[in-house]
Amino acid sequence: MCVALLAASPTRAQDYPTKVPTMVVPFAAGGPTDTVARLVAVPMTKTLKQQVIVENVLGAGGTIAVNRVAKAVADGYTLLIHHIGMSTAPALYRKLPYDAINDFEPIGLINEVPMTLVAKKDFPAKELKELIAYVKANKEKINLANAGVGAASHLCGMLFMSAIQTELTTVPYNGTGPAMNDLLGGQVDIMCDQTTNTTSQIKAEKIKVYGVTTRKRVASLPNVPTMDEAGLKGFEVSVWHGLYAPKGTPKPVIDKLTNALHVALKDDNVKLRFAELGTEPVAENRATPAALRAHLKAEIDKWSPIIKKAGAYAD
Repeated sequence: MCVALLAASPTRAQDYPTKVPTMVVPFAAGGPTDTVARLVAVPMTKTLKQQVIVENVLGAGGTIAVNRVAKAVADGYTLLIHHIGMSTAPALYRKLPYDAINDFEPIGLINEVPMTLVAKKDFPAKELKELIAYVKANKEKINLANAGVGAASHLCGMLFMSAIQTELTTVPYNGTGPAMNDLLGGQVDIMCDQTTNTTSQIKAEKIKVYGVTTRKRVASLPNVPTMDEAGLKGFEVSVWHGLYAPKGTPKPVIDKLTNALHVALKDDNVKLRFAELGTEPVAENRATPAALRAHLKAEIDKWSPIIKKAGAYAD
């Protein structure tokens, strides 16, 4: 009987999917991760010939949703889409009910959202090297806004302070909106945030910009140098999304899901909507299990010492 079951398993995997897969989002509907999920779910549905349902599972900074997928049956019908938080949670949370590396089968990277280092309009420094010198000389007077502990703006700010070896007073807000409002009003000095939140303000010249945090310039801000170009060598951070299945999901199922993801990332509507959000699909060679696994491990290795040194923990 055991032999028969073993023999039947590959056949069932090859027949996948025979029912509806669910893509679990750890955050509220309407947010950036939810938007990305719903965009890629449509073309993936066409490829898989089964409706890919998006389900929002909230709570504990994403931990509840991630743990649910980690503990789900490894048959390809419960998937997880998560952002950079997949790599920062192991350091941010003292106890996690899952292992970010060993409890999942990566399917592939989806996209990366660049970030920008910006300041209030009347901030004295005109370019990045001048900003760094000014911040170092006036660190007691400078404050750095973020959207809350664990937010992308918080992580980028910590990386900036680490890179210039200067600790600043940080001002956490309950979201990017309030932080940007105070930056526009001059109540805070500098902030590092996603292009989706800063591009319109930069173009309207309501805030100053010193660099984008990706390896290459972004199409929506072609005249803004990368942080590396501007003088902070090796500075790189983006808000990326990846797709995962529970550990032990059969390889033929992962292969089908990866193929469906590839098709989705080439979809004209996905590319158009991503561009409107200030992002773009990753190259096909990065939308793979191996690439996502390597990226996740590298990001965990990158963020863990920074978070631990800053003492930034969430319960």
